[in-house]
Amino acid sequence: MVIIGITGTLGSGKGTVVKYLVEQRGFEHFTVRGFLTEALKARNMEVNRDTMTSLANQLRKENSPSYIVEKLAEKALKSGNDCVIESIRTPGEVNSLKNYPKFVLLAIDADIHLRYKRILRRNSETDQVSFETFVANEKREMFSDDPNKQNLSKCIEMADYKVLNNDSINSLHRKIEEFLKKISYSSKH
Repeated sequence: MVIIGITGTLGSGKGTVVKYLVEQRGFEHFTVRGFLTEALKARNMEVNRDTMTSLANQLRKENSPSYIVEKLAEKALKSGNDCVIESIRTPGEVNSLKNYPKFVLLAIDADIHLRYKRILRRNSETDQVSFETFVANEKREMFSDDPNKQNLSKCIEMADYKVLNNDSINSLHRKIEEFLKKISYSSKH
């Protein structure tokens, strides 16, 4: 069993990597976004980037900086399958997950203008924003001294492997396969 954590910049292709791992390699998928969406709906709160960020920060403050991913890692371990956890956003989450055997952190990045185009095409509830708001959202999530808040730059720095996703989807798929070879992953399928 291997657990791959995914971190990276907004719109970089984290979801595309996850989709490939799930559909082509049989990984089970656990997502912070899904966890927070369920929690927001249970609280009758609107689902958007601001409410997700606020709730995530609140849960980390009340419990621990790694609370959300620890809950996801527990589910991953119970499954007994190869798993991918998306999206790691705090150094505390990285440190916690590195205690699990067979955990590897993969960071995804791409050019900011390309990433903005991608989020507009993705068209999720958190993506319908201006370029200026996109940049502001990313800046807010990129750096923080508060261990309960997002610090994508530090998570990317802590990653075991990094992929630059500025090319085609086929190029990204090849890079994923190269990454899997580097971690000596052998598929059960």
